[in-house]
Amino acid sequence: MDTSTAFRTDRYELTMLEAAITHGTADRACMFEAFGRRLPGARRYGVVAGIGRFLERVRDFRFGDAELTWLSKNQVVGTRTLDWLANYRFSGNVWGYPDGEAYFPESPILIVESSFAEGVLLETLILSILNYDSAVATAATRMVNAADGRPLAEMGSRRAHEDAAVAAARSAYIAGFAATSNLEAGRTWGIPTMGTAAHSFTLLHGSEEEAFRAQVESLGTGTALLVDTYDIEKGVETAIRVAGPELGAIRLDSGDLPTLVVKVREQLDRLGATRTKITVTNDLDEYAIAALSSAPVDSYGVGTSLVTGSGSPAAGLVYKLVAHAGDNGEWVPVAKASTGKRSIGGRKFATRVHDDLGIATQEKVYVGLGPEDVGALPENERPLVVPLITDGQIDETHTGAAGTRRAREHHGVVRAELPGDAFRLGRGDPALPTVFAN
Repeated sequence: MDTSTAFRTDRYELTMLEAAITHGTADRACMFEAFGRRLPGARRYGVVAGIGRFLERVRDFRFGDAELTWLSKNQVVGTRTLDWLANYRFSGNVWGYPDGEAYFPESPILIVESSFAEGVLLETLILSILNYDSAVATAATRMVNAADGRPLAEMGSRRAHEDAAVAAARSAYIAGFAATSNLEAGRTWGIPTMGTAAHSFTLLHGSEEEAFRAQVESLGTGTALLVDTYDIEKGVETAIRVAGPELGAIRLDSGDLPTLVVKVREQLDRLGATRTKITVTNDLDEYAIAALSSAPVDSYGVGTSLVTGSGSPAAGLVYKLVAHAGDNGEWVPVAKASTGKRSIGGRKFATRVHDDLGIATQEKVYVGLGPEDVGALPENERPLVVPLITDGQIDETHTGAAGTRRAREHHGVVRAELPGDAFRLGRGDPALPTVFAN
C-alpha cells in the first residue's frame, strides 16, 4: 500500500513549482507563515491542533513511481519538474506553536523556512490538517470550559469522514476531553476509549430487562445502561432492579435534559442508587452543556457538534509568503495588501505577556526577528514559537501518543493562564490583543 502523502495537495502548488523552476526562482530562500486573520465564530481564543499530525505527514511527503507516473500521464508538469520531484525531501526549518497552545488573530502559528520550491508544496497539506484540527480543538475547549470539570467523551465518528473522525478525537483529547469512542484514535494516539451499547442492542432482545441483563452479565454492574429506548422512568427502575444499586451509570440520549436529569437523579436516589452516575448524549454543544451546569449530570458525550467545529468547521487559517532572500542575502519582507485579506511581511517570533499574577494580557509578535534575534526575554513573556523541524529533521516529541499526551498537558497549563473573559461563550472580541513589536 502506498503511504505517500504527496498527493494531499492541490494542482496549483505543482504548477507554481514548474513555473519557478522554469524561471530560475525555485531555489530562492523563502519564509512562509500560517496564521489566522480572525478567530472562527468570533470566539475569544483558538486552540492549535494538528502540529503532530502534520509532522508525521510531512515525513511521508514523497513522490514515488506511482505519483510521478500519474503526473506525467496527465501532463500536470514537465520532465524537468518530474525529475526534481523524484528527489523531493523537505530539508528546511519549521517553527511553530505546539499542539494545545492558544492562538489569536495574526499569531504566527507555523513558520516554514526553505526554498520556494520546498515550502510551496506543503501549503495544502499544512492548511488541510491545521484548519480542521484547530477548529475541532477550539470547539472542544469551549465544551470543556462549559462542563466545568465534568468529563466529556468524544462520540462523533459517525458524523465525520472516517479519517477526520480519528483526527477529531485527537484534537478533542488535546483540548481536555477524557475519552473517545473511536478505536483507531485509541490505538494511534493512546486516547482512552469508552462505549457500551446503543438502542439497537435493546431492540434486539425481547424486552428491555432481557437486554440489560445481557449487558450486565457481559460487562459487569459498573457498565452504563441506556434507559430511554422506551419509557425512561420504567427504564431506570428496570436498570436498578437488574444491576442493583451499584450500577455504574445510566445514559440519557433524548428528552428535555435539564428537567429530565433532575427527575432521574431523584428516582435513582429513591431506589438507593445514590452512586449511580448520569451521562447525557443528546446532540450536545457548548451551549447545551452550559445549560446543564446546575443539573446533576456527571458526564457528557458529544458527537456532531464537536466534529463539525460547533458551527465553525474550519479555523480559517491561511499560508502566505512573508519574506524571501534578496540579492544581498538579507530577508526582504513581502505582504499581501488585498482588501480584507492583508498579511504582515517579515519573519516573526511571538510571546505571551503576563501580569504579576501570571494571567496573560497580550499576544506579542516580534516582526523581522527570529528566535536567535530576540535575545533574552523579560520574565513576564513566555515564548510561543518552538522548533519543529531543523534542517529536515523532525522533532519527534510532538508526534505519536506521547506527543498527544504532552499537548494535552500543555493545553491545561495554557488554559489556566488565560483571563476570565476568554471563557465567555458569546461572540465577541479576542480575549487578548495582538501587539506587534520590532
